[in-house]
Amino acid sequence: EQAGIDLVCDGEMYRFDVNHPETNGMIEYFVRPMGGIRTEINFTELLDYRGQEGMGFRRRPPAVVDGPINGGSLDLPGACETAKALTTRPLKFTLTGPHMLAKTVVDHHYGDVVAVADAIADALAEQVHHCQADVVQLDEANLPGHPGEWEWAAASINKVLDAVQGIAAVHLCFGNYGGQTIQSGSWDKLLGYLNALHVDHIVMENAHRPVEELAAFKELRPEIGMGMGVVDIKRTDIEGADAIARQIERAEELLGPGRVKYIHPDCGFWMLPRNVADGKIRALVAGRNLYEG
Repeated sequence: EQAGIDLVCDGEMYRFDVNHPETNGMIEYFVRPMGGIRTEINFTELLDYRGQEGMGFRRRPPAVVDGPINGGSLDLPGACETAKALTTRPLKFTLTGPHMLAKTVVDHHYGDVVAVADAIADALAEQVHHCQADVVQLDEANLPGHPGEWEWAAASINKVLDAVQGIAAVHLCFGNYGGQTIQSGSWDKLLGYLNALHVDHIVMENAHRPVEELAAFKELRPEIGMGMGVVDIKRTDIEGADAIARQIERAEELLGPGRVKYIHPDCGFWMLPRNVADGKIRALVAGRNLYEG
């Protein structure tokens, strides 16, 4: 807020689990309080999980699904209210989407990851309906590495997006674990998913991606706004205002005037030193101001 950011968020650090830094509080915070969930993991479940394809970034599952999933003691509206009381600016409240949450848990009840995602989506939708944030953003950090799952991922996340009372947004990236990209892929494989979303805008990783990838977003539905990452959170050098302004200018020329609705960092700053994160936040504002003249 002091740096001049128009739309602020709470930073999510209260969700951080020091025992699982690779998930940065994106998983345990949401699934462990839910009903139908068990957090004690036995050895057989550990071995099965470690042999599961696509879970190499974790050593332990966050939870086991033993019964019908419900919201349990999860209280996202309370967390949202706490954050909103701390700022005078419009607030963005973030949460992890059902695709990623369903992919990381061990399921002993539904027998189908799609059914798990739908159940989680229903629980999240009930919570989100009561969140009084200006923008509610759902984060899906696993889907970019598994684009073939986009149809059921879109169906489940839309359940949550439809419950948003304010502006709905979705963020995707290729991973942010200790400053490393952990998934390969490209944005053009996810245009079907993006165009199926019930959102006002998307929030994308672009600064750390190849410049030529930006052209894929020409195919984005015109009613969906483009949120473009212009600050690289995987590097410690602080961007100059001129570099950020040039990124905005290039995107507007390529995608069309007014298509860039928001500029933002590629992802979260959690693994960066405080002084670097602060500098990048100030650079974001300076770049926007330079572009707008």
